[in-house]
Amino acid sequence: MNDMSPTPERKVVLSESAAKRIGELIAMEGNTSLMLRLSVSGGGCSGFQYGFSFDNATQPDDHLFERNGVKMVIDDTSLDLLSGAEVDFVEDLVGSSFQVKNPNATSSCGCGSSFAVA
Repeated sequence: MNDMSPTPERKVVLSESAAKRIGELIAMEGNTSLMLRLSVSGGGCSGFQYGFSFDNATQPDDHLFERNGVKMVIDDTSLDLLSGAEVDFVEDLVGSSFQVKNPNATSSCGCGSSFAVA
């Protein structure tokens, strides 16, 4: 795992509600060593797409972000596209989902999991 602390420009924030929901999901899995892995890959209807998964191991190029004891890891390449973003968990009348508020995205699709950059 990358020991360098992310600079303010390369920071990603977990909202309070996202940290709470991730903690609940980890408790349901019964494995307290799990971390949320947020990644960006090519694809989706706008060019890039977000990926969410659980992982219990870090890689040498990972950056660790934490809130209320809940950990999120992001690889260095994905972090370049996520710098300054906030991961939130939103519940409304049509359902609930994790949402990435990404200041680097110049456009996104209606599903919210795909985005483009200039």
